[in-house]
Amino acid sequence: QVQLVESGGGLVQPGGSLRLSCAASGSIFNINTMGWYRQAPGKQRELVATISSRGSTNYAASVKGRFTISIDNAKKTVYLQMNSLKPDDTAVYYCNSLVRISIIRDLEVWGQGTLVTVSS
Repeated sequence: QVQLVESGGGLVQPGGSLRLSCAASGSIFNINTMGWYRQAPGKQRELVATISSRGSTNYAASVKGRFTISIDNAKKTVYLQMNSLKPDDTAVYYCNSLVRISIIRDLEVWGQGTLVTVSS
């Protein structure tokens, strides 16, 4: 069984910063990719950023230049540094990972979500 545990959400004022963390645990052969998605009230879940185990990154246009995703492969942990936060960034942020659990099988896993609220 594989689990993702997120931390770091909270309330922040516009223009402020937050850092999210997500640690993977369980029977993991290796990690292919890790990333963050978010879902605002009344909206569909959307991609925020992803990173491969080799460090290749992908960002949504709305966060490019403000958010930075990074990965610590040894700790099986992905981070999302969020700067210059805006009220539109308010959402539940979900960690996602595509992990290899055996030589021939990959598994997609989701975290439970962490709430980020940007408000004065």
